[in-house]
Amino acid sequence: MSAEKNYPNPRPITWRDYYELTKPKVVYLLVFTAVVGMFLANDVTQSWFPPLDALIFGTIGIALASGAAAVVNHVVDAKIDTMMARTQQRPVAQGRVSSSQAIIFSATLAVIAMAMLWFLVNPLTAVLTLGGLVGYAFVYTMFLKRATPQNIVIGGLSGAIPPLLGWTSVTGSADPHAWLLVLIIFTWTPPHFWALSIHRIEDYAKAEIPMLPVTHGEDFTKTSIVLYTVLLILSTLLPYLTHMSGIIYLIGAVALGLWFLYYTMVLKYREKEGVAMKTFGVSIGYLTLLFAVLLVDHYVDPFI
Repeated sequence: MSAEKNYPNPRPITWRDYYELTKPKVVYLLVFTAVVGMFLANDVTQSWFPPLDALIFGTIGIALASGAAAVVNHVVDAKIDTMMARTQQRPVAQGRVSSSQAIIFSATLAVIAMAMLWFLVNPLTAVLTLGGLVGYAFVYTMFLKRATPQNIVIGGLSGAIPPLLGWTSVTGSADPHAWLLVLIIFTWTPPHFWALSIHRIEDYAKAEIPMLPVTHGEDFTKTSIVLYTVLLILSTLLPYLTHMSGIIYLIGAVALGLWFLYYTMVLKYREKEGVAMKTFGVSIGYLTLLFAVLLVDHYVDPFI
């Protein structure tokens, strides 16, 4: 692959390069939602904590699988990464880690993750995790990303399943309430990523990636972000309406939804430099706080 050459004097490879390959900031958020899923699946009237084997080995396995998928993304997108300011310093793009080294690293992480989840957690979690890995690393990265401006909508399912994986780690079953958590992240993903793609529209155009702002324009994308955020707010009401969560969650979900919606409206109707990136940052804070409120409600509501 071209990313393995044209860099005659790359600096020596370090553990930090391999760590960067796993996209740790992304994995942290995925693992956080998975851990929340574990605690939500736990009956707090019986025990304050989920089973430790599910909590420890489930968390590690899901994190390793997520990292393995991220490494494949680095390899497949190496040429594209060299064209984009946001990604041109990545280890494979810079030639610090070769494609073959990255693939071996990814395979190692994946094998350890699958073995851990299958033998130390349960087979259902292992199978679902493998599905998410394949969906992101191959279906999204190798096909959807280059094929359609709806890439992030369709491919977002693979990034939305961590709370389901957390839930199945504890219960061994895919409860409908767990799928509500998947739905929330699935609906959150397009406005989250489209805000970033507006900020980086020139990079995506240069790399010929058909992100929505490139193919349909910024104004259309901003409208789509607002509409998806409204849909997201409605989807976040479902845990309360299905009696999965209580009034604490409802208040928190509505307040956080209005906060996120405000920034999407600013993005849509005010031409200000940096608003797209600010909206992207708010979207991360929104999802983190939403799942934190879910967790607080789960532990407080049964006792009030």
